Amino acid sequence: MNEALPRKYSRTGLLLPFILVGLALAGWTVWWFWLTAQVEQRLEAQAASLRQSGWTVTYSDLSTTGWPFRTRVEMREVTIAAPSTHALASPVLVAEANAYAPNRWVVLAPDGLMLTRAAKGKVALRGDAIRASISGLTQTYPNLAVELANPVFTAQPGAEVFPISRANRIEFYLRPHLGPAEGTPVPADATTRLKPGPDSVDVLFRLIEAEGRAGGPVQGMARSGKLTAQIETVIDDAGRLRGADSAGIFAAWTASGGRFLNTRGEIAAGDSRATLSSDILSADAEGRLQGSVALKAERPLSALSGLAQSGSTAVNPVGAAGAAAASAAQGVAGGEDAIDLTLVFRDGRTFLGPFALAPAPRLF
Repeated sequence: MNEALPRKYSRTGLLLPFILVGLALAGWTVWWFWLTAQVEQRLEAQAASLRQSGWTVTYSDLSTTGWPFRTRVEMREVTIAAPSTHALASPVLVAEANAYAPNRWVVLAPDGLMLTRAAKGKVALRGDAIRASISGLTQTYPNLAVELANPVFTAQPGAEVFPISRANRIEFYLRPHLGPAEGTPVPADATTRLKPGPDSVDVLFRLIEAEGRAGGPVQGMARSGKLTAQIETVIDDAGRLRGADSAGIFAAWTASGGRFLNTRGEIAAGDSRATLSSDILSADAEGRLQGSVALKAERPLSALSGLAQSGSTAVNPVGAAGAAAASAAQGVAGGEDAIDLTLVFRDGRTFLGPFALAPAPRLF
């Protein structure tokens, strides 16, 4: 009697999943290496383009890691200097993105930054976190967010002192201008707002619980307390900001009639509070801000008196004292804590009524 031979089973079914995973992994690895090569090529191309425009861009030890799911680019001894001699340097910069969605990058400066403010010298910046995120790279203007957690500013020997010594947080956001969404409630002041052109960007700046340097104007205004500010505006005709030269990126924009539109904000300095608004601000040929800002101020006397007594060479103590006295008189006459004031930027100076307080803020 013949015995039945054992039945042989195909191993193809057992091996197939491993074969598919292996092929997928091989394909993904090819994609990852292609992506990282593209990142390095575009980075070098951008650096070369900046150098041709007069910028100084140097770095060393460029490396790309992060396989399989991330793309991580690390550069050491980085220096980026504009023709205006403003510059940024860092011992190490790291940029990361998801390899499967490389349209959003996060840039980190784990060892801090060194900022060069042209003729004002260098200031070291360190903090718990120094990072920027960039997305929407296919847009005309990408979305940019810069965040500094517990930043500390230290002016280097021979440099001009920095206005603030530290802060709880500093944030800066930029995006293509977005009009109000359909159905959004219209703000009460919307009738006074100007309609920006299509080539515009929205900007938001937040300074949270900043401490001024000893004897400086910020410390004087805050009466040794904290300064918090939030300012939002629209940069109209933002395309003119491109092509920086020795005068800075705002020079061509200013010369072509660039404007800040619909500026709104809030400021708190010690016991003083104010909301601010301005429909149009621009800059003069010297880069100084010009225009007017309406303030609804609460207890402004404290801030103005502290400013007058700060001893800062940038502040006109006589003008600040006069503005404090006028504000006090207006507050008494009105019988209210909140009073209306107007800051005017003209002829390179900042005026409160007839009193010159300090130089106007300078863009370039």
